[in-house]
Amino acid sequence: MCGIVGIVGKQPVNQALYDGLTMLQHRGQDAAGIMTVDEHQTLRLRKANGLVRDVFHTRHMHRLAGTVGIGHVRYPTAGSSSSAEAQPFYVNSPFGIAMAHNGNLTNAGDVHNHLFKTARRHINTTSDSEILLNVFANELDKNDSLRLNDDDIFRTITAVHRKIRGAYAVVAMIIGHGLVAFRDPWGIRPLALGKRETADGEEYIVASESVAIDGTGFKYVRDVEPGEAIYITNDGKLYSRQCADKPKHCPCIFEYVYFARPDSFIDGISVYASRVNMGRKLGEKIKRDYADLDIDVVIPIPETSNDIALEIASELDLPYRQGFVKNRYIGRTFIMPGQTQRRKSVRRKLNAISAEFKDKNVLLVDDSIVRGTTSEQIIEMAREAGAKKVYFASAAPEIRFPNVYGIDMPSANELIGHGRESMEICDMIKADGLIYQELEDLVAAVGQQNPSIQRFETSVFNGEYVTGDISQEYLDQLDAARNDTAKAANASSEDANLELHNDND
Repeated sequence: MCGIVGIVGKQPVNQALYDGLTMLQHRGQDAAGIMTVDEHQTLRLRKANGLVRDVFHTRHMHRLAGTVGIGHVRYPTAGSSSSAEAQPFYVNSPFGIAMAHNGNLTNAGDVHNHLFKTARRHINTTSDSEILLNVFANELDKNDSLRLNDDDIFRTITAVHRKIRGAYAVVAMIIGHGLVAFRDPWGIRPLALGKRETADGEEYIVASESVAIDGTGFKYVRDVEPGEAIYITNDGKLYSRQCADKPKHCPCIFEYVYFARPDSFIDGISVYASRVNMGRKLGEKIKRDYADLDIDVVIPIPETSNDIALEIASELDLPYRQGFVKNRYIGRTFIMPGQTQRRKSVRRKLNAISAEFKDKNVLLVDDSIVRGTTSEQIIEMAREAGAKKVYFASAAPEIRFPNVYGIDMPSANELIGHGRESMEICDMIKADGLIYQELEDLVAAVGQQNPSIQRFETSVFNGEYVTGDISQEYLDQLDAARNDTAKAANASSEDANLELHNDND
């Protein structure tokens, strides 16, 4: 999962891009990058591994001149965590194009080979984002004119939709022309549009979440539709068009469960309200099916599950307590690259308040259980703090299948829910009881605010991939390339060749 932002302004956009990326930091902590175009039509770039606040220093901000720019925060799914694969990416032909991408292409290998054979385009990294950039550039190059218009842009994106598959939200700059943003025909990955009025005219922003629009002083306008493209010229004229042949709206439900900030709206749905609804649904299930559990207190595993746990406590008429203190300077363990690193980080991330556990039967609430690493260790921490019994509730159903659309759940064998029933999972994480949300309840909780969405992307729970192109062979290849063993090998290789990389300092 990554975060993207793009701005066409009347004044320098470097600070607004920086602020937007800090608002999206939760979507990726591996690397960050900003690229702008200055008054001489020269690209200015800074990207490197690390958090936004660590990648960009005053000297970098001064260099990032220009009134048009894009930014990206990354964690690796396809590809490695090398700084060479930080975004935005750039190609010099045609015109000069920079691009940032959130998602994952499911036919990246085939497209890579086709690009080389038919267009003689070399892909320098293992990132599917660079492949997407080159597909876009190759299609744009088929226009004969030196001056592009909106028809040329939209014709190009229509061709891109027909050549690539998977999930993608994209923001790009074309030198001398403007900013382009588009979303996959299924609307799996989010993308929103904002605007603000200035004395010099209208300024526009596109971003992964509405919080990045609000937090930079823009006003949310609407979400970009599945398959739709937005083209904003350098002088601030906005054009939009549906560019997909058969768009459908199937947003990723895990955005609401875990990834997005609670103060964001995605596809007309409040993330906060959806989590409150999840808590209500799960509380009703516990009251109905687990009335015999002798629960004394409900405690969330901060922070995504706080609102969920509070609603469960209200539904059960039980005390709600903050039993864990979170170290905010530790990254999100779920998106850390490697099981060893995730294990080491859990106890540095959370500390128990013993008084809230001692001699109590506690219900711990989390948003989901992915690998089980965090859950097992937190249950152990609760027992060490004096809990008599530890029950565990998950606001999401069992995660049984790999994700192929840009979330780091590639290996089925690393998912604790894969091929196991609830009781077996309960034993593995050493809980006294385990309660999962039902999938239909999760869908109802999220979809309640926008009934027009008929289907969500829920493949990690039921194995149904909305794009309809995922085979077991593809899943096996993905597992081999992206499981923790492969990541460890990539990390060792990158360390050995670190001196070859230039971090654009």
